[in-house]
Amino acid sequence: MTPKRYAKLRSVLDRRQPDLTVLLDNVHKTHNFSAIVRSCDAVGAFEAHAVWPDPRLKPNHMSSGGAGKWVRVCVHPDLDTAASALRERGMRIVAAHPDEIACDYRQIDFSQPTAILLGAELDGISRVGLNLSDVCVAVPMAGMVESLNVSVAAAVLLFEAQRQRDAAGMYNCSRLDPEVYTRTLFEWCHPEVAAYCRKYDQPYPTLDDNGDISGPIN
Repeated sequence: MTPKRYAKLRSVLDRRQPDLTVLLDNVHKTHNFSAIVRSCDAVGAFEAHAVWPDPRLKPNHMSSGGAGKWVRVCVHPDLDTAASALRERGMRIVAAHPDEIACDYRQIDFSQPTAILLGAELDGISRVGLNLSDVCVAVPMAGMVESLNVSVAAAVLLFEAQRQRDAAGMYNCSRLDPEVYTRTLFEWCHPEVAAYCRKYDQPYPTLDDNGDISGPIN
């Protein structure tokens, strides 16, 4: 661990947003899934959430161009469970659903705790997902096509959220729970040691000011 690398990891973690996420409703195409996770990393989303009703369609979430190492993917058995978990954390669910009931995505206050619900490109968000949503948004289209690719739509909404949150100063200091911050920093710095500790139910060692392990490993 070099000082430069450690400083970079801390800088990125300092800007992670614990209350901005996506909820993927059966987004099973690997290239779409990967692109969405990359966008989550780019805007500082701490984690992503996903549901695959058909487990055979579950993509390999580690194939996200390296972003899977930095964005935790939480998999839920169904949308009801996922929505309940997000609402317990105070999040509203904003569905990306282009129809007559949707409002312009720029009218939404993304500085509030938000989970952006996205559906598979062919089928869109399921009826269950729409019923669970608090509001529907759409990206205005000036051409012949009616909607964007799901990964492109995710990027548009996520970067609008980043713009609003940056203007509100929400990236100026760490907003993560201190315990979560410390644990995540160790996992980013020393993933193999972290995996060993989890396997044998051992606490993570402490880190020194340069990001090197300073405590004993049992």
